[in-house]
Amino acid sequence: MLLWVILLVLAPVSGQFGKVQNCDFNITFGVSYECLNMMKWQRSIDFLWDPLPLRTYKSIIFLQPPWTTVFRGERVNLTCKGFGFYSSQKTKWYYRHLGKEISRETQKNTLEVQESGEYRCQAQGSPLSSPVSLDFSSASLILQAPLSVFEGDSVVLRCRAKAEVTLKTTIYKNENVLAFLNKTTDFHISHASLKDNGAYRCTGYKETCCLVSSNTVKIQVQESFTRPVLRVSSFQPISGSPVTLTCETRLSLERSDVPLQFCFFRNDQMLGSGCSLSPKFQITAMWSKDSGSYWCKAATMCYNTTSNSLRSWIQVLIPASHPVLTLSPEKALNFEGTKVKLHCETQEDSLRTLYKFYHDGVPLRHKSVRCEKGASISFSLTTEHSGNYYCTADNGHGAKPSEAVSLSVTVPVSRPVLTLSSAEDLISEGAKLTLHCEAQRGSLPIVYQFHHEDASLGNRSAHSAGGVAISFSLTADHSGNYYCTANNGFGPQRSEAVSLSITVPVSRPVLTLSSAEALTFEGATVTLYCEVQRGSPRILYQFYHEDVPLGSNSTPSVGKVSFSFSLTAAHSGNYYCTADNGFGPQRSEAVSLFVTVPVSRPILTLRVPRAQAVVGDLLELRCEALRGSPPIMYWFYHEDVTLGSSSVPSGGEASFNLSLTAEHSGNYSCEANNGLVAQHSDTISLSVIVPVSRPILTFRAPRAQAVVGDLLELHCEALRGSSPILYWFYHEDVTLGKVSAPSGGGAYFNLSLTTEHSGIYSCEADNGLEAQRSEMVTLKVAVPVSRPVLTLRAPRAQVAVGDLLELHCEALRGSPLILYQFYHEDVTLGNSSALSGGAFFNLSLTAEHSGNYSCEADNGLGAQRSETVTLYLTGREPASDPCRSPSDLDSQEPTYHNVPAWEELQPVYSNVNPRGENVVYSEVRIIREKKKHAVASNPRHLRNKGSRIIYSEVKVASTPASRCLFLASSAPHR
Repeated sequence: MLLWVILLVLAPVSGQFGKVQNCDFNITFGVSYECLNMMKWQRSIDFLWDPLPLRTYKSIIFLQPPWTTVFRGERVNLTCKGFGFYSSQKTKWYYRHLGKEISRETQKNTLEVQESGEYRCQAQGSPLSSPVSLDFSSASLILQAPLSVFEGDSVVLRCRAKAEVTLKTTIYKNENVLAFLNKTTDFHISHASLKDNGAYRCTGYKETCCLVSSNTVKIQVQESFTRPVLRVSSFQPISGSPVTLTCETRLSLERSDVPLQFCFFRNDQMLGSGCSLSPKFQITAMWSKDSGSYWCKAATMCYNTTSNSLRSWIQVLIPASHPVLTLSPEKALNFEGTKVKLHCETQEDSLRTLYKFYHDGVPLRHKSVRCEKGASISFSLTTEHSGNYYCTADNGHGAKPSEAVSLSVTVPVSRPVLTLSSAEDLISEGAKLTLHCEAQRGSLPIVYQFHHEDASLGNRSAHSAGGVAISFSLTADHSGNYYCTANNGFGPQRSEAVSLSITVPVSRPVLTLSSAEALTFEGATVTLYCEVQRGSPRILYQFYHEDVPLGSNSTPSVGKVSFSFSLTAAHSGNYYCTADNGFGPQRSEAVSLFVTVPVSRPILTLRVPRAQAVVGDLLELRCEALRGSPPIMYWFYHEDVTLGSSSVPSGGEASFNLSLTAEHSGNYSCEANNGLVAQHSDTISLSVIVPVSRPILTFRAPRAQAVVGDLLELHCEALRGSSPILYWFYHEDVTLGKVSAPSGGGAYFNLSLTTEHSGIYSCEADNGLEAQRSEMVTLKVAVPVSRPVLTLRAPRAQVAVGDLLELHCEALRGSPLILYQFYHEDVTLGNSSALSGGAFFNLSLTAEHSGNYSCEADNGLGAQRSETVTLYLTGREPASDPCRSPSDLDSQEPTYHNVPAWEELQPVYSNVNPRGENVVYSEVRIIREKKKHAVASNPRHLRNKGSRIIYSEVKVASTPASRCLFLASSAPHR
């Protein structure tokens, strides 16, 4: 691959290597401008003068510069051309050097190289080219010559030297001095010819040493085209016929574009208006004066090269004229045995003329004669000699026929022969008979006469050989003797008699039936009779049932035959008989026989669209009696109640369709009756499944309102549907359980209620066909109220008459809505309803409001009473009450409430003076009761035990404030 890269390095064609004396790389062929234009025009026409197929031309390599020897470092452009291609094309190249060959492909048809070796190319559609050897020389002196030299070329031989060589050039040919070149490097051969063949070299002088000799170049002058050959369409044309002359030659591949001119000659005289580019010359008509020696010449238009073909002789032939045939004697009667003479003669008689005689287009044997004054033949007439005669004359340029002459030989008729023929094998009544009468010898026309028992049947005239015939249809009267006569004017000739006996075919038979019983039941005997009215014996009778043979019988005379058998059900159908006496069977008309068969016990089948019958399905009842004569009436029953009927006129099964309801369960049967006896089928039971209807869900609880802890009973029931039914119970779409009900009445499911059981309930019923879901039912589980807590609220710690007291009652558990009642000393103060958060009641205090307070909560499930709270009131103090400090005004609003219901507390009263001052607190505490009541002696100890203050009074010695009353609460302030 590296070698190819070196070879394909692109460089200018005019580049130099070292100091080389530069000369123009061109070669002159001495071609005129007009000739070049002609060459271009010649490319556009077909090369009619080239006999070789175009596809056999090799690819050609052209060089630029045109030398095969150049200095090393210079480049040569190779161009590959296939025949007829003048544009760039994809080309394969092959390079061979020192025994190794490398190939490559280029997109165009050019390649630039700079390495010595042997090059070949292959253009698309053309074979591989011949090798071209290039020498990239390192010598100081080289002689350059073109690759190919043709006759007529103007050739240049160029002697080139490097700078160290002085060009005082001498040119040698075959080692003989040819010329001395003083101031030029080129030696010219103006018009190359074969004498210029030889080995050429040149010499020069080196400045430092000696004489230097170049390489040797061999010049071999080639022909531009091959010697032409004259082709003639016919070397012996008939006078007046055209002749085409073709001058064939072949151009050298390197000169395939060179135009040629062609000239045609007869006896050294040019034909036509001169030379032309066409290799063909047409002579429209050749006459005897045109016979002579013909040749052609081919010449190049640009190189003055000519070549002549060999001479060819053309002889124009003159054909014979049409001969005349005569017959002698002309007027004699041409009976058998008469001798006649036929004479044939042409106007251009010569010993070279061949005469032949013909009878009705067939050559007469041994009758071909060569004569100078015509030819004659003689022969004695026979019957075969009648017909048309003609002769031909041939002088070697084609036979010419004479006009035909007719000859009729008269012959008396021979004894005719009568033959009888019929298309049928037997001569029978109704057959078409043909009588044929023919005389083997006798001149035409011949009259033939036909006779039956001396009675004339008619005559026919024959104008050609083969006799005549008459035809007619035979009857019984045509039996007897027949003969014929033949006459051509020399007396009739009679044939021998032929006897004819007419056979009468049987007439159409008649079939009749007889039975001993009036009705044809199974087991009865029936007799078939077959009879013909006409027909020649012997007659063969055949009996058939539905085209199946039953039996046969033969009788020697016209009459009746019979056939008997016992009836079965299979014997119903059509019967006929045939009669045959050798002329083909005759068939009677068909007679129908119907064998009555009582119906067998029918078979009932039920068909539903699925394995189990369901309400709404279409039930098909099919009833069929496998035996029994039609028509058959079928009846269908359900529990012995008629459903319907169907008549089958041609046998087979009957069907009845029924759209199923729940009432259609039960026993089914069918009955078949064809008027003889009724037969009942077996009973078939059918159970119709009813899909479940939408179930109904109901609740059952011990009270109107379901309460936590109650036992709830859920009942689900589908009012319609076949058992068993499986019931599913759901709470908020979560399965609670399932219960199967083997019979009606629905299913139950029990549930102990909790607060979580409130919500939506549903149930589902399924009996295997389609599940149905009930409507949703909502259940709310009520919670009983807990014991309420009563809380009292006043605007200040010391409650006095006129203050506004707020009572708050709240049950911490219980379903809304809750009704709250407020009590003072068990007297109802009022009520209030609340969904949540308890209820409030306000009271403007008076002196009568001291005492015990309580409240009650009720949500309809039972009322709960709070614990009692005691309230003590004092008279209202002046506004400047010294017992009230400024901090009291801003203190949190006091709160009063009762102790929780589940605690039983006992009040403990004590006076407390924690600091030993003159202030005394009076407190009432409530403590849990244990085994017995106890009064705490140490108030501080009581506080630590979790006691709760429900009453307190603060007294200060010798001050009005000692009379102040306070209420305290053990509950957290709100």
